[in-house]
Amino acid sequence: MADFNDQDLAGSTFDDVQLLNAKFRMVDFTGSELKHVRFKDVSILGELVNVEIEADLDNVRINGVDIVPLVEAELNRRDPDRGIIFGARTAAEIRTAWDTLQQLWEPTIARLRSLAPDLLHERVDGEWSAVQTLRHLVFATDSWILRAVLGDPSPYHPLDLPYDEMPDIPGIPRDYEVRPSLDEILDVRADRIKIMTELVSRLTDGQLDGMTEPVEEVGYPESEAFPVRGCVRCILIEEWEHRRYLERDLDRLTAR
Repeated sequence: MADFNDQDLAGSTFDDVQLLNAKFRMVDFTGSELKHVRFKDVSILGELVNVEIEADLDNVRINGVDIVPLVEAELNRRDPDRGIIFGARTAAEIRTAWDTLQQLWEPTIARLRSLAPDLLHERVDGEWSAVQTLRHLVFATDSWILRAVLGDPSPYHPLDLPYDEMPDIPGIPRDYEVRPSLDEILDVRADRIKIMTELVSRLTDGQLDGMTEPVEEVGYPESEAFPVRGCVRCILIEEWEHRRYLERDLDRLTAR
């Protein structure tokens, strides 16, 4: 294993690097950007000043205090709709959450329709463009609803866009260059929304407590059983988070 002692690595880029069980002592991370990183079983002893963290949190302790319940409560206080989405567990709550998401998306779609076509394909700070975001949400529904829950072994649409870190899998499209129109991707998305709406409308608590049947053919997600509730909630959270990211990036685009 390499040791880096008394070295200046300022400005370095670490891409797809394994740092499991690495030790950092007397390291200055000032101005660093860490994206798509995973901190699990990590101990930090030092100084956190002007630090912004946006991540999935579970059992995160600062000075002995688990801050996750505090953060969740504050986020839900700021936006009660978030509490509806993230708190949905029963069939009735999931239906309410899905209806809430459809209402939230309406002004976002209207905002997209008001943009110049080129802006719909423009990426902000390396994040997905508006159209790419919609393509990814189609992929999420294809994966976790059509394949995992409904059992379609290969439900993927040619415009599907997997998450960047997912390895290439035969049969799953990943075309970064295609530039569909807004109407084209919205038509595909409308079909997936209809499927999700029909599923949610008939879900029971008993079905949510069950497991999916493994799909043996190669694809994503893997050939294993998943909690039905987890698959459905995955779409709720994906829809919530990516709409939020999209609104953030639209603010930056239109502010220029």
